[in-house]
Amino acid sequence: MARTDDDTWDLATSVGSTATMVAAARAAATRRGVINDPFAEPLVRAVGLDFFTRVAEGEADLAEVADDAWFRRMTDVFAARARYYDDFFNSASAAGVRQVVIVASGLDSRAYRLSWPAGTTVYEVDQPEVIKFKTSTLARLGAAPTADLRTVSIDLRQDWPTALQAAGFDASLPTAWNAEGLMIGFLPPDAQDRLLDNITALSVPASRFAGDYGTMTDQSAATQQQMAAQADHWREHGIDIDPVDLSYTGEYHDVPKYLQAKGWDTVGTTLTDLLGAARLPPLQDEDLGVAPASILYVTATRR
Repeated sequence: MARTDDDTWDLATSVGSTATMVAAARAAATRRGVINDPFAEPLVRAVGLDFFTRVAEGEADLAEVADDAWFRRMTDVFAARARYYDDFFNSASAAGVRQVVIVASGLDSRAYRLSWPAGTTVYEVDQPEVIKFKTSTLARLGAAPTADLRTVSIDLRQDWPTALQAAGFDASLPTAWNAEGLMIGFLPPDAQDRLLDNITALSVPASRFAGDYGTMTDQSAATQQQMAAQADHWREHGIDIDPVDLSYTGEYHDVPKYLQAKGWDTVGTTLTDLLGAARLPPLQDEDLGVAPASILYVTATRR
């Protein structure tokens, strides 16, 4: 089903199922020792999508979905991305930042698995059903946050800054912001701009930002055909992921340029860089033509 401006989801449907997919990849990467996310597997199991559960438990592989470069490298891509953002948070903590906001937090478990310095507050912002599911599941597992965790149950297309401040966010403190896997078409262009505008308005100098951006689904006939084939492959495995339906279309601003104009200094990174930093195999020629290879990564510091 195509996206609408007021659509909602849980972790087994629509955009939510992609969060479960990414968590399954993190669980697989944890088994391989690439990252350490001990909560990914039980969270995926609790969602109840059979194929992703088997991936998380090591009984299946995302490469089984289809014999193409994207599915073969999917676990590596999400493992490298996870390490990139882990490093971002560790660097921010080392610099003295003690306030963290994870937007569209999904099944992210960093509030439970990273070693946050004393006095750190982590805010997670996401759809109410997503927040409720994750916090209740981790509570049943006996998991305890390693920081002062505060959840903010609201859609990012709504007035989330007010909700964030109501939860205790202090706009006078430097903040580390993370928008992982969000600015790749999951927000309309104007909503993505508002997201960055709001983050900027809430950020004092020395605040930091990290995110990935680009498009997974351009409008070319070749890409549309590729995405339709991917949707068919997912359905064969009992998963309702249609990349075209999940993404908004329109003209998006270049994120680093947009941030620079708003008073941020930016550093760009490519997937090739992320794979190298994680000591994972580099992209091959056949990998370069798949959509994730075009996604770029950026960190920024508020001037």
